[in-house]
Amino acid sequence: MPYGASILIRMPTSSGVDCRHDVSSVLPAPPRIPSVPFMQLTTEQQQVARQWLADGMKLSEFQRRLETDFGIRLTYMDVRMLVTDLQVMPKDPEPPKAAPVPETPAPSPLEPTEPAPPGGVKVTVDAVTRPGAMVSGKVTFSDGQKATWLLDTTGRLGLMPETKGYRPSAADGQEFQMALEQELMRMGM
Repeated sequence: MPYGASILIRMPTSSGVDCRHDVSSVLPAPPRIPSVPFMQLTTEQQQVARQWLADGMKLSEFQRRLETDFGIRLTYMDVRMLVTDLQVMPKDPEPPKAAPVPETPAPSPLEPTEPAPPGGVKVTVDAVTRPGAMVSGKVTFSDGQKATWLLDTTGRLGLMPETKGYRPSAADGQEFQMALEQELMRMGM
């Protein structure tokens, strides 16, 4: 409630009419916000500060230098306003140079090291597990059909073939389960 406001207090009176009472004397006065003048830099200090920012100094370092070099202690927000007043845009630091990428990709530890026998079942494990799964990957069956597999958090095996309605043969299914078990053991699961 703003200071000095009057409020309507319903009180029974002898005339039966509501009375308006001034409660400003009961309410505490609002806190007074001190008006601190914004720190002004001398012309020489402004030139030095602009040069610091032009050289790519970060705002946190700029804040420290203002205090150590000029004896001016400012909050981070005051520093941001000062930079705006100086009409200088701080430079972003240059990103580090990326290391050259080798042309031949290194074999992934999740990929099987032995090639699958011709006509056999080949199982791979995904480097990034599918959502809702403990582990996931891909399988290629002996007839060339491919599918995605996953083990959910309850240990159930799920198989999603690329071709709708495809079901691997019983021999391929058994070979897939054994190959999957070997891959998971090799990974320490």
